[in-house]
Amino acid sequence: MHATRIIAIRHGETAWNVDTRIQGQLDIPLNDTGRWQAHRLALALAGEPIAAVYSSDLLRAWDTALSVADAVGQPVVTDEGLRERGFGEFQGRTYAEIEALWPEEALRWRKRDPDFAPPGGESLVALRERVTRTAHALAARHAGEQIVMVGHGGVMDVLYRVATGQDIQAPRTWALSNAAINRLLWTAEGFTLVGWADTYHLDDDALDESST
Repeated sequence: MHATRIIAIRHGETAWNVDTRIQGQLDIPLNDTGRWQAHRLALALAGEPIAAVYSSDLLRAWDTALSVADAVGQPVVTDEGLRERGFGEFQGRTYAEIEALWPEEALRWRKRDPDFAPPGGESLVALRERVTRTAHALAARHAGEQIVMVGHGGVMDVLYRVATGQDIQAPRTWALSNAAINRLLWTAEGFTLVGWADTYHLDDDALDESST
């Protein structure tokens, strides 16, 4: 079976990213920096053969995906399976507020307790199962082709762990940068990491539009 090439992207920056405020599944838009990042991302991918652009249905991901889709001549297809982790009552709170309001729950969260779910939210085990199932299903439609998946930090974290065999509780040592280009391969046997956290297109001297 031919492999599917995946370009996995976390959405561009939002005001809540800057404020270290938990977005979860709340619908927060891109800020000015995020829109600029999405534009630069689209320029970087414009010349690549892309068979489909899939995105979380949350606005910050969808707007990022739309920039790419316009550049490569594809529509955006949304899938709730690419949504961020549901953080329940943590949503809308800063890290400091969560520590103050729910110290015991915050400790379990920081320790990456696989079965811990914020009140009204989703556990890491549930997130991993949802994202992995969704990514497998989308990739399986495009054997031998290249696709884009636009999601969130939690989605990117799951994909990295699955592709590298990292345990769900392993400390994170990899970046989850806004609008970075992450590349994976998929076959029926699973995912393989090709490249991670490429942000060259976001450098000031990259992609000089006057020469493109």
